[in-house]
Parts: sequence; structure tokens; C-alpha cells
Amino acid sequence: MKHRLSKGLAMLALSFGCALAQADPAMYTATLTGAAESPPNSSAATGNVTVVFDIDTHALTLVASFSGLEGTTTAAHIHCCTALPGDGTAGVATMLPTFPGFPEGASSGVYGATFDTSQAEFWNPGFITNNGGSTATAEAALLAALGAGTSYFNLHSTAYPGGEIRGFLAPPIPEPAQAVLLLAGLPLLLLRRVRRPGESDS
Repeated sequence: MKHRLSKGLAMLALSFGCALAQADPAMYTATLTGAAESPPNSSAATGNVTVVFDIDTHALTLVASFSGLEGTTTAAHIHCCTALPGDGTAGVATMLPTFPGFPEGASSGVYGATFDTSQAEFWNPGFITNNGGSTATAEAALLAALGAGTSYFNLHSTAYPGGEIRGFLAPPIPEPAQAVLLLAGLPLLLLRRVRRPGESDS
């Protein structure tokens, strides 16, 4: 599957700047808390997630940070689609068991990756099946849910296997310049590149 991780904040911001200059991606953000889980829990952990999705180029970029987990990380997903905006639960939309390279066994961390959503490997197979049977229809379903506020990011841990902190992804920020500024402010330093087996540096 095609995916790439930035090696540092500067490269991440630069790549976003280039992408925003060439296309019109939509941006969504969420604050992650235990209170936002269903049912709510008492975890004091916090986190932030930004998703930039350009359905025309099939590029979805995910940037996340979290700290203070009571347990340690076991998985992270985007879930879709709830019946009501900002409420309820839904199945996993993205790959299983978790995003490649996402910090595992950690109570805090940062993550950044860009994925090709035209590839079946990005998706939970069940989400494709339940949403038209193709990656194109899965993309459309996720984009609609992101805009409607019926998709959320969930971070699972050993203390809360069903999810320790989560947040519903909010509708996009309208100005592309604002997207670059927000991404540049996220604490993403020294992110390592995740390679597929046999992949070499380019």
C-alpha cells in the first residue's frame, strides 16, 4: 500500500503547502478526550487529530498527537458512520488492526502519515462491503461523514480496549492557508518513515 511518513515537521508543512497549492483538500480536526467516548470514561488523557482529505487525488493525511493515557496504545482508527453528528458509535472504516507505524505500547506520542485511499489496503474490508463495494464508494461515504460530523477518531489502549480517548472530526476549515498554519503548529518532530517490506529510501 502506498503511504509515507514525514521525517520532520518542516517536510510535513512543505508537503501540505504544495498539495494545497495544487488541489482543494478538505480539512477536519478533533480533540480527543475520555469524556467523548461512548460510554464516557474518566481518563485525563488528551489528544488532537487533523485529517486532510483530497478525494480527487485520493490522498488522506492524518496527523495526531496524544498524551497522558492511563493505559498504553493498542490501536487507532477512524470510525464511520454514526446515525447522529457528534454522537453514537460506528464500525471501523480504516485499516486493521491499526494505522501502520502508529505508536504502539505508548502513553504519549505523535504520528503523521499520508495514505492513498484508492487502495483497498487503506480500508477495513467490511466498510467497503457496507458502502457500495468499491474504494470509490468508500471514499465518498467517508467524505460525506466527515462533512456531516458522523465520523470519529478513536484511540484504544490497554486500560480501555474499546477506546480511551476519541473525538468527532469537525467540518473543514475554509481557508487553505489556515490549514497550513494549523498543521505547522502541531508538535510533530522527528517522525520516522514507515516502509513496506523491501522498500528502499528514495
